[in-house]
Amino acid sequence: MIDVAVIGGGISGLTAAIELKQQGYDVKVLERQVCSGGNAISENINGFLMEHGPSTINAAMSEVHNLSKAVDLESSTVRLSDDVKHRYLVKKGELKGISTHPLGFLTSDYLSLKGRLRLMAEAIVPRGDNETGESIDQYIARRFGDEFSKRIMDPLVGGLYAGNADELAVKSVFPKLIEMEQTYGSVSIAALVRRLRGHVMPARRLYSWSNGVGSLPTALSVALSGNIHTGVSVRKVRARSQGFEVETAGQGKITAQAVLIATQPHVASTLLENVAPVGAEALGEISAPPLAVVFLGYKRAAVEHSLDGLGYLSASSENQILTGAQFPSSMFSRRAPEGYISLTGYLGGVRSPEIGQMQGKDLIGLAQDEFRDLLGVRGNCELSRVRCWSRGLPQYDLGHPARTSRIQNIPSENPDVFVVGNYLIGPSVGACVANARKVAESASSYLRLMRSAKSEGSSALPKNSRKYLQYR
Repeated sequence: MIDVAVIGGGISGLTAAIELKQQGYDVKVLERQVCSGGNAISENINGFLMEHGPSTINAAMSEVHNLSKAVDLESSTVRLSDDVKHRYLVKKGELKGISTHPLGFLTSDYLSLKGRLRLMAEAIVPRGDNETGESIDQYIARRFGDEFSKRIMDPLVGGLYAGNADELAVKSVFPKLIEMEQTYGSVSIAALVRRLRGHVMPARRLYSWSNGVGSLPTALSVALSGNIHTGVSVRKVRARSQGFEVETAGQGKITAQAVLIATQPHVASTLLENVAPVGAEALGEISAPPLAVVFLGYKRAAVEHSLDGLGYLSASSENQILTGAQFPSSMFSRRAPEGYISLTGYLGGVRSPEIGQMQGKDLIGLAQDEFRDLLGVRGNCELSRVRCWSRGLPQYDLGHPARTSRIQNIPSENPDVFVVGNYLIGPSVGACVANARKVAESASSYLRLMRSAKSEGSSALPKNSRKYLQYR
């Protein structure tokens, strides 16, 4: 019997596995795909580097830095280019450049004068309820005004979460905004205090690695060599008198003291339906509409736009096909060959799930048409690739806080079951790493208690210990 069977070899599963391995536990990672890494895939195509999934890391998440340092990735870190000087938003069918300076939205005419004055008044808006059940749109409109919510936050949510601001829970998506409001009475004042203390704007804290975000799961897989088994599909998880029996296709039956499930939520729901039914039901309720990624390479001379930003976003009211786009070759060095540029477009999500299911050539055509209109692309495409994710980003809707509570209480249903994934505290790489480390520590606590119980002549964990094992 091994200590922990980790089902799922994405960044969350790999992070949890290496944390447990470093603490001396016998860990086995079971990954259905032929390669580990989940959706963190970086592909070099004739000098063009395509990110099929996440494309940046936020330096504010120290857990990722510490993890990358532990697997010798620090020397390949690449910082955000100085070429990124503007943030771009679509306004009336054209791109509007806004300075990345903290006062950029106040000095730009992207918002009306009335909208900018309302934005400035945020500091005097009364503090709200700490237990707010508001959507992102409701919260931002209350604090910053309806125009800011519709013209700024709506496209941001569409780009980051492929969702709608009026459907997602602010408590789940942006809990720090609520914390800032409660601590300082104002998000603006809290941001000013952070600025005075030396904190930089979020866009300036982004980084990656020379070979892309996929470098992290690759390095973790090397560090876990011998513990990872790819091409292994888990069919069923059965509880035994002690631990679990994991039935697989390819590895037979594996017995483990504990299981840590790091799959997509719908898969976790199926595996846990007879083990932790309440949590399994909550997992099955999480939606993740289809999302497509279109990567295009052009000669630099074929594109009129300066491309001096991260990319662009568009509000729902603009009725654009793409939820947003990135300019990878402007963001980081060596993302395209000399004399060429790369563009990445995102389609589908909640706004248009049917588009996320279209054929690759059709998606390429849609992206090319929009880039032609907004970026002045006049030449032929030198390279094109499409990645279609049948299940995209999890939606943190208004029912998500209660749903998360049921999921986090799975150890109360069965104390030797743990779940981790991008549907708990955020889909970013940093959030996944932080959550995986936290869940791994809960699993380690359980295993220590079991070892202690066995040393005292008991074969089971005392029932009054189960509450302690809830994810802290």
